[in-house]
Amino acid sequence: FPQVDSNLNASTARTDTGATSSTADTYSYGVTGTQLLFDVAKTINNVKAASQNLKAAQYNYRFTSSEVRLRLRTAFINLLKSEELLNITQEIYNIRRSNLELITLRYESGIEHKGALLNAQANLAEAEFEIAQAKRALEVAQRELIKEMGRTKFSPMRAEGDFKVSDITLEKPDFEALAEKNPSLGKLIAQKNAASFGIKAAQADFFPQLSAQAGANKKSSQWPAQNDQWNTGLTLSFPLFEGGLRLAQIDQAKAIFNQAQANERSTKDGLIVALQQTWAALQDAAETVEVQKKFLDASIERAKIAEAQYSLGLIQFDNWTIIEDDLVKTKKVFLDTQANALLAEANWVQAKGETLEYAQ
Repeated sequence: FPQVDSNLNASTARTDTGATSSTADTYSYGVTGTQLLFDVAKTINNVKAASQNLKAAQYNYRFTSSEVRLRLRTAFINLLKSEELLNITQEIYNIRRSNLELITLRYESGIEHKGALLNAQANLAEAEFEIAQAKRALEVAQRELIKEMGRTKFSPMRAEGDFKVSDITLEKPDFEALAEKNPSLGKLIAQKNAASFGIKAAQADFFPQLSAQAGANKKSSQWPAQNDQWNTGLTLSFPLFEGGLRLAQIDQAKAIFNQAQANERSTKDGLIVALQQTWAALQDAAETVEVQKKFLDASIERAKIAEAQYSLGLIQFDNWTIIEDDLVKTKKVFLDTQANALLAEANWVQAKGETLEYAQ
């Protein structure tokens, strides 16, 4: 586009010639316009490079949005896990309390030894500690989510949801196609394209540049200025010698392009590997949940049978407490596997480059 400038000048000059002196005032104002006519597409390539840099910035925004989504999702899952862990520790406490009541009756009846009673009391104390620990972990998880949400003040909150993994693909996806859509790769491709236009713009400096100028002014020794002046013309500039500056600028532009090209290839290869790793981790996590669910069902059933057998004196305390401890352990392991599956899903979504607007 044309460049238009305005000017306003006021000056005074004094001349001394021996015994006499004189002053002269000058006033002028006007406008001057310049229009580029020809520069071997240097300006056009600079505009194209700027357009690609804008696109790179937009991809960078999407990448940041993807990172924010992962942090928010992770904080939400941690809070959801903390809430469920508090429920589990309360269930464990109820189990330990019932066990202590049963063992106390058997001990007072002379059926059970004192070691079993002390062990049951220790288990109940541990369950009480785990409840307090779970409450503290819950508050920490609330703090984490509040931070990721951008809030400045703490307020208790609850995470509502389940541990169901919804974004799971049993068939192996096309990792190369997914990598092409990732914003981190899109950013580097845009930067590479901008660098290629930068080379063309640098090469254009070896050719002449043609511009047109026009101006209109008023100038006189009194204000307001009365005398009209105008000018118009063409300017042709051509570089003759600058000590190799333009050659160095071309080499610099080519180096930037080669670096951008190498970054694109390296990032694409890394994305493909990361996508396959996160997809495999998601499949493993989802299948682990199914396996641990079977172990949990079996532990619950064994615990019911063992409690009835112990009440009837069919098994010893040592055998019974092993089964009870296994139930407690399995409940916690199952919760961990559920949370890990959700985290693996969040990492898979982030690896695909999905943003905050993504909904499953």
